[in-house]
Amino acid sequence: MAMFQEARQTAIERTQASAGDEDIVLTDPEKIEEKISQLSTKQKTSSRKNKDAESSSSGSSGSDSSSDDDKQTEKKKAERKKQQKDRADDDVGPPLPPGFRPMASSSGGKGGDESSDEDVGPPLLPGFKSAGTSKEVSSSKDEQTSTQNRSVDSDSESDEEEEEEEESLLSKIPLSHEVTLSHGLKTVSAMALDPSGARLVTGSLDYDVRFWDFAGMDASLQSFRTLRPCESHQIRNLEYSPTGELILVVASNAQAKVIDRDGFEKCECVKGDQYLVDPASTKGHTGMLNGGCWNPKVKEEFMTCSIDGTVRIWDCNKVFRHKGIMKPKGQGGRRVVPTACAYSIDGRYMVAACNDGSIQLWDHNKHTFVNVAMQNKTAHTPGTDTSCLCFSYDGRTLASRGGDDTLKLWDIRNFRQPVQKAEGLFSMFPMTDCIFSPDDKLVITGISMDKGQEGGKAVFFDRQTFNKVYEIPIEGASVVRCLWHPKLNQMALGCGDGKIHLHYDPKKSHRGAMLCVVRQKSKTKQVEMVLADHIITPYALPMFREGRPTSTRKQEERVRKDPIKSHRPDLPMYGPGTGGRVGAKGATLSQYVAQSIASRKPDPYETDPRGAILRHAKEAEQNPYWIDTAYTKTQPVPIFQAPEQEKEKDDDDEPMWKKQKTS
Repeated sequence: MAMFQEARQTAIERTQASAGDEDIVLTDPEKIEEKISQLSTKQKTSSRKNKDAESSSSGSSGSDSSSDDDKQTEKKKAERKKQQKDRADDDVGPPLPPGFRPMASSSGGKGGDESSDEDVGPPLLPGFKSAGTSKEVSSSKDEQTSTQNRSVDSDSESDEEEEEEEESLLSKIPLSHEVTLSHGLKTVSAMALDPSGARLVTGSLDYDVRFWDFAGMDASLQSFRTLRPCESHQIRNLEYSPTGELILVVASNAQAKVIDRDGFEKCECVKGDQYLVDPASTKGHTGMLNGGCWNPKVKEEFMTCSIDGTVRIWDCNKVFRHKGIMKPKGQGGRRVVPTACAYSIDGRYMVAACNDGSIQLWDHNKHTFVNVAMQNKTAHTPGTDTSCLCFSYDGRTLASRGGDDTLKLWDIRNFRQPVQKAEGLFSMFPMTDCIFSPDDKLVITGISMDKGQEGGKAVFFDRQTFNKVYEIPIEGASVVRCLWHPKLNQMALGCGDGKIHLHYDPKKSHRGAMLCVVRQKSKTKQVEMVLADHIITPYALPMFREGRPTSTRKQEERVRKDPIKSHRPDLPMYGPGTGGRVGAKGATLSQYVAQSIASRKPDPYETDPRGAILRHAKEAEQNPYWIDTAYTKTQPVPIFQAPEQEKEKDDDDEPMWKKQKTS
């Protein structure tokens, strides 16, 4: 308390000393305003003088530049001294902070204990109304208007900040250059880039898989290998393993395949027994596959989902039976069909989207997958096929591209309601993609081309606000697949016309498409072929030497004189024939068949195959050629059964009821 009293007493003394000054009276508001106006005019005049001095110094010649600089420094020093003197005369203590306004007491006196007590303490809050004069009320109104103006300024500043954020997000998208690869004429239904970004694999509805090597391609942009891994089955999904050594091929059949980087088959999953009721008792899928993906943490494990209502886990080394099975269920425990599946970034969760609109998650750490860890039964519209599921790089957010033309973001920590939602995104393909940008700030998806539209689009959304940041239009085709490689910083868009659009920026991207664009096209090798060889012997007689034709006209005249070459072929004959030529018989197929049937002789052994064989017995016995010559000494004599003679039927042998009655 003693220290507090001392501090208070010193503060009171300082305020009394400042109040005793004749130039500035803090208690009178009118004088305070006059003093503030004087100070502002002084500052304006000083700033004008400085500007004039600067302009005069800039207009001076180069020889007098040093003298002008000296004058300016002297002026500045003089001004600083004046300001210090003014501060010493006006105020006692340290300089006031910018924007400080002294308080006016309600009593209006110059001194006294009451006025000094009121002046002690921090300044009043803006907009505070005290019991005083009308001038104070007007000043408070002015302060309110100023606060409103500040709020408007803050709103405009927030809008400017949002625009700056959008510009910063837009600057991260590689859009300056574009390269187009041609896969074929049908929709590009699958794409994959290896982890290093050296190769691109594309699959289409034409059953083909193409391999593209950026380091080996030139400006012609041709794939180095094309194969058909699943015969006449459409390719649904392609994905590189975490190590980049293997590729998972998911087609529209029931068996997924694993091939290496060069396209050679490594293993193929077994097919289950479709006649068993319980799908868990079968070794593999029994219906068409809808999707598949690799485990990001276990390099030999992958997952597939099928229309048989199961999601199965496989091991590359043991493909004769699935490693685990999950059976998603709808309301009432009914079987539902999973349309898409995905692993989380850390490999802990496995998620599947079903055709009843639900999204279900299982925990990979559990040994059995009977119960789900999390689920949302009303994630999308029932009866629609969710085409894609994708986890963010931080592992907290899940993006789902629904068949109900929506894109939703889900927080795994609160899986009941979507965090963000975008509607009106038309999709007509069951494999339309949605992905996250490498920095996790953008969400990208494709839009299909609807009737009456010029083409599809690739749309970019801000992850926080879900505002549309940018869109890439594709003329005359739908956007189906999307890829954004984090190492290359390049984008690949697979379209419905069989084209792949690669977008990159030389300032932001690395390697990838920039390697092949720089190289020139390789020249086509010309192959010379000789259609007719003219062999000319140098010492042959002139009568046997064949001269080369000098002109076509002479050659035609020579051919005309040759009676054999110039003879016209005979015309076909119709009727019995004339001029010594017999009419052609059996010119048509029906005539030939009729003539062959009529001219064929009846075969007596046609109904007796035994007789047909025995008719050659006498000739084979007299002149053995094929078999009997090797067994002349050991061959047994064949004994054939004699034909049975028909016995005469006696009436006595027949029973009484078969005998014919006589009248």
